[in-house]
Amino acid sequence: MKIVIAGGTGFIGRHVSRLLIHEGHSVIVLSRHAPDGKNFDNIHVRHIQWDGCSQGTWAQECEGADVVINLSGAPIADSRWTEKRKQELIDSRVESNRTLLKAISSWKNKPHTFITASGIGIYGDRGGEVVDESSTPGEGFLPQLCQMWERSAMKAEAFGLRVIPLRIGMVLGSDGGALSKMTFPFRMFLGGPILPGTQFVSWIHHEDLSRLILFLITHASIRGPVNAVAPDPATMKDFCHALGNAMKRPSWFPVPEFVLKFALGELAAMLTTGQRTQPQKALGAGFPFTYSTAQSALHSIFSQTST
Repeated sequence: MKIVIAGGTGFIGRHVSRLLIHEGHSVIVLSRHAPDGKNFDNIHVRHIQWDGCSQGTWAQECEGADVVINLSGAPIADSRWTEKRKQELIDSRVESNRTLLKAISSWKNKPHTFITASGIGIYGDRGGEVVDESSTPGEGFLPQLCQMWERSAMKAEAFGLRVIPLRIGMVLGSDGGALSKMTFPFRMFLGGPILPGTQFVSWIHHEDLSRLILFLITHASIRGPVNAVAPDPATMKDFCHALGNAMKRPSWFPVPEFVLKFALGELAAMLTTGQRTQPQKALGAGFPFTYSTAQSALHSIFSQTST
């Protein structure tokens, strides 16, 4: 298949591209950034620059794609959520979906599937409540952001496309994502849970996420929101304990809520609250997770890297 991945040079996009290429698919990567040669050295991948908001020659070059995947979006936790930053987070997600759909609307040969990234933040702070794809959205900025993100993608149904908003949890990998930031204090023997510690962390190993995307592409009966998380969410305390074990470091230095709130403002809520999310659709369709527990995922990652 011919598959377009917007945001394909990012942490998730790199892994997804490699798997799709390995499986024999032809990949076009759309990115605002110049390609990294070590990630795009295969004859089955093309790199095209775009700005995420304008039509251009990229649209003609992508026509005939069987699947379009949008992983674009400004990093959610890179800076405080000022009103300006909130708008940037919204625009980078909603506008890129609109731009892709405008191009698709002009294509004579349209793709059969449109997959957009979304987030489990759509459920808001749910404490210990188990949530799945049928659960209602929560309240606050993140749920609002995810709802706008998904609504902009669902408009592809008007063109006859199968649409899948992929509600992604914390993606675990050694070369990017939240884990790369969490490991620093552990390396300094200062690691520990973010208090209160009872909030749930819904996570997924990067290999399982890439395999899940391929699974969704090839299983035409699946449509609508899909939770991209492992089936065994952990409390922050247990997750950090597993992280410390995998890194052979203690997990004993808890981070108080008030420190995060002072440093990060509203963004702190993303770390001090959580969602106990289940991948009901993936499990119901028979997707086999390779890494079902945080312990197995983290040990896999750190057994391949030095701490």
